[in-house]
Amino acid sequence: MSAARAWRALMAVARREIVRFSQQRARLLSAVVRPSLWLLVFAPGFAGLAAVSSGPPYQGVALTYQAYIVPGLLGMVLLFNGMQSSLSMVYDREMGIMRLLLTAPLPRWYLLLCKLAAGTLLSVLQAYAFLIVCWLAGVGLPWVGWLSVLPALLLGGLMLGAMGLLLSVYVRQLENFAGAMNFVIFPMFFLSTALYPLAVKTAHHASVIAWLARINPFEYAVTLIRFALYGQVDGPAALAVAGCLAVFFALAVLGYDPQRGMVRRIRR
Repeated sequence: MSAARAWRALMAVARREIVRFSQQRARLLSAVVRPSLWLLVFAPGFAGLAAVSSGPPYQGVALTYQAYIVPGLLGMVLLFNGMQSSLSMVYDREMGIMRLLLTAPLPRWYLLLCKLAAGTLLSVLQAYAFLIVCWLAGVGLPWVGWLSVLPALLLGGLMLGAMGLLLSVYVRQLENFAGAMNFVIFPMFFLSTALYPLAVKTAHHASVIAWLARINPFEYAVTLIRFALYGQVDGPAALAVAGCLAVFFALAVLGYDPQRGMVRRIRR
């Protein structure tokens, strides 16, 4: 596979995803409105319930509850768009478009990587659209964080997109995907520190909730974004996100291999 051919394939897949996204204006609107509701409507009501930590990465920062939940809401944007991208994979498979894509004279893993990269690009653009909403709402975020958070958004978006890609292997019909999303999105979101510090969540159910939060991949994506937004790096969270990305993507590539993976068993 030459570099020129690989670049053309990436641009073709990315262009198709961007054109599709531009024709679905409600998708961008919902991606911004959903976290904005949490930020502008629910956050003032829940502000008194959260014991916002003064530890890393918040030393010396005048932190409000709205500022605390911004990383979690950025993670929400990445999570929902990752699931939406995998929904389009199920749709393409039903329409036969996915079969045409995977029969292109390029490695299967690279074609799936192109789909993942295109979906992640859209996720990051939506995340920055939400950051603009935060700025307009007067949420105090450091300006340097707009730049330093970019690698965390990319890595977190790739990991959550790969998880959605893996989920699309096992969902056979478009109608079943919405239900499957609910069993993935909401448990992952609420079993994390997206809305409250872990100490608040584990006050009464320490042994169960804390364990579930610590094995939740989304929790590490939120932690990575939270530190990056204040110009810091959480090494263990970055390693966890990168490890989950590698595992999810490898399993998705295996699943889309008709000789070995789940696609062959589904066709039977």
